[in-house]
Amino acid sequence: MLIKTEFDMKEKAFRRKILFVTGTRADYGKLEPLALEAKAAEFDVTFFVTGMHMMAKYGLTKAEVHHGNRFNVVEFINQRDGDPQDTILAKTVMGFSDLLQEMKPDLVVLHGDRVEALACALVCAMNYVPCAHVEGGEVSGTIDEIFRHCNTKLSTIHLVSSEAARQRVLRLGETPESIEVLGSPELDIHGRPSGVSLSEVLARYEIVSSDYGICVFHPVTSEVASMGVQARALYESLIDSGRYFVVILPNNDPGSEKITREIEKLPKDKFRVLPSMRFHYFSELMKNAQVMIGNSSAGVREAPFMGIPSLDLGTRQSNRSFAPSVTKASCLEVEVISDFLNKEWGKRYSPSQEFGHGFAAKKFRELLLRPTFWGRPMQKYFENESIDE
Repeated sequence: MLIKTEFDMKEKAFRRKILFVTGTRADYGKLEPLALEAKAAEFDVTFFVTGMHMMAKYGLTKAEVHHGNRFNVVEFINQRDGDPQDTILAKTVMGFSDLLQEMKPDLVVLHGDRVEALACALVCAMNYVPCAHVEGGEVSGTIDEIFRHCNTKLSTIHLVSSEAARQRVLRLGETPESIEVLGSPELDIHGRPSGVSLSEVLARYEIVSSDYGICVFHPVTSEVASMGVQARALYESLIDSGRYFVVILPNNDPGSEKITREIEKLPKDKFRVLPSMRFHYFSELMKNAQVMIGNSSAGVREAPFMGIPSLDLGTRQSNRSFAPSVTKASCLEVEVISDFLNKEWGKRYSPSQEFGHGFAAKKFRELLLRPTFWGRPMQKYFENESIDE
């Protein structure tokens, strides 16, 4: 394990310190808009960078956080390739606890349902440090949902993406005053120009066709035994379509090696495989994609927001979106996949605003600037106890 610091701990006392936690390329894309607004409001912003960001296998995406030297950065290596989730949890708890004691942040901001977020939320709760949880109250079909609801109970502030998510957090016993509906922060980026052209994206990542689909397929931790079979069926269907696809490697959850083995078999003339992409480049790639396929949250959030047809496969995003642009299927439903590619390729839908309008960061800044925000009680009580016995 290694900790690398790039900031002076002796910051001016009057500047409140906000510590953001990021473990993957995906959650950084959601936290970056919030961090930029906090910095613009003159808060002291630091990122705790760990997880997949630190692994060469996944493209060392820590570089995205460092880009432009916009933020203070603390790096922490919390795993070796193949470490089980419980080991990663334990290592992250130890590293984050050390940082928390040294830095003493006024607020920790973390996202979603990854094991790194769970570890950091636990440390915050045990040390009575205010913790804001982004995108709690979501539903899915894997252990991620368990982690997410645990983070809700461990956190003191809930920055949810929708009214439906707010209602779920209320049902978990959280107080109405602790919940703010921001929308999904990554939509702030997707809702404005990416700053790069499609031709720049294609050239940078050596993508040889502008008539492409995007495929992102992650492991489901409760279905590790069948992940190889599912991945094989999916990629065989894509091969049979004869179309060109940009494939992003899966995250590092258990079962990812089975998916990666199937990806390695893909013909290189029809598939461009990438470990990761810079977020703004990925945004431009998505905006111009013909379809989105897989089980990434991008298929049920960003794709509908952009009006892009998406095929949501398997159980990972179960019940998360009901936008008309989203088709649901199993990886083994070859005919459904084929029919989707034939009928939906290049089609466009009216943008869905189920997860927000693209102004989450602005709402976050306004929240931080409220004097009452910083006076919230740390002791939590279960609200809404009027449950029938």
